[in-house]
Amino acid sequence: MPKLEQLAALVVAAGLALVSYWLFFSWAGGGGYERRAPSRDQAALTDRRGL
Repeated sequence: MPKLEQLAALVVAAGLALVSYWLFFSWAGGGGYERRAPSRDQAALTDRRGL
């Protein structure tokens, strides 16, 4: 029965990983590639550095 126990442990671990990933990104504000526009302060710093 070790194979069945290993499979069950893998399924549980994968489920917990997916839930953790989903909660982290939902509580962190969504994440992803949608970037906010830089604030005026950040834009001024970038202009001064010549970047």
